[in-house]
Amino acid sequence: MSKVSARITAVIFCAFLAGFGILHILLPDKDFSAVENRSLAQVPEFSWKGLLDGSFTAGVETYLEDQFPLRDGWMGLKNRYEYLLGKREFHGVYLCGDRLIHKLEDTGRAEQNIEFVRRLTELTDIPVYLGMIPTAAEAYRGLLPAGSENFDQTAYLEQVKAGVPDAVWVDIAGRLRQSASANLFYRTDHHWTSAGAWEGYAALMDAMGEPFAPLGSPETVSENFNGTLYSTSGVHWLPPDSIQRYIPGDGVTVEDVLGQETHGLYVERFLGEKDQYSSFLGGNAPLYIIRSPQAASGRKILVVRDSYSDSLAPFLTQDFGEIHLLDLRYNRTSVAQYAADNGVDLIFVCYSVENFVKDLDVVFMGR
Repeated sequence: MSKVSARITAVIFCAFLAGFGILHILLPDKDFSAVENRSLAQVPEFSWKGLLDGSFTAGVETYLEDQFPLRDGWMGLKNRYEYLLGKREFHGVYLCGDRLIHKLEDTGRAEQNIEFVRRLTELTDIPVYLGMIPTAAEAYRGLLPAGSENFDQTAYLEQVKAGVPDAVWVDIAGRLRQSASANLFYRTDHHWTSAGAWEGYAALMDAMGEPFAPLGSPETVSENFNGTLYSTSGVHWLPPDSIQRYIPGDGVTVEDVLGQETHGLYVERFLGEKDQYSSFLGGNAPLYIIRSPQAASGRKILVVRDSYSDSLAPFLTQDFGEIHLLDLRYNRTSVAQYAADNGVDLIFVCYSVENFVKDLDVVFMGR
């Protein structure tokens, strides 16, 4: 390279850096990234102690990374380039054609949590039904990249079933395997779709030996849903998901007990926000009590659950007059005691495998 070419390259490079420096000064700092669905680092507070121990300079580095001008565009460009080079795993998320699938790993709590559910069956005379929801990594195993590592969910489900012999097993995985629908999980989010949730509802009713209402016709309420895997992976070039509902929810009330608020089965404002899945019920809450006057019976069901039950609950309103949704991540109460105090007719422990193998709060089932 000639001296002239080298100088031109240096000038261009310096202009490039200067331009981004000016942009960084002119553009206001952002508090939150809707694309990544997380809070962004702000200017760290200076202290001599922080300077000496390195925490201040580390904070400045994180701040500059988070507030880098046009960050989202550069991240997308970087991931596209790596994809062209053959990369298929992005921040623990596999890119499988037009679908994102979260990598599932054992966190070391998988066996312990089985024991806590077993203890629950000893603490109550109320029938306990147990269902585990396999993740998309299991449902779409054939789509995973060759040689990809994943937790063996099939073997684990057999372990759970054998480890809690006094619970009635709800074979959700079996229903999902036999389903004719290819739309069981969102492509950009870790949750199951409403069609997948219906399979979970059908599996419960089947385990109870009772008929279940058909799926019916969907109402599409969104066609621009980019879920958690879209945010986590940085893969932003896939088309967005759509969200369907099958239960109108007329006359159904949802009481957010600790939030002291009552609303309908769906909360429409979330359809205009990043977290559109929270339009089901209104998102995570310690305790919801759903009352459905049009249900086939007045029975009460207690669902000990994670967020997958947000889209399952609408289907349960067809058969249960009162549905209690207890999330132990936010409401650390004794499940057996709550069931006895509220006169429920059955307890349904319903978790995704992904959450169950890492949830520290399952311990409250055994108390």
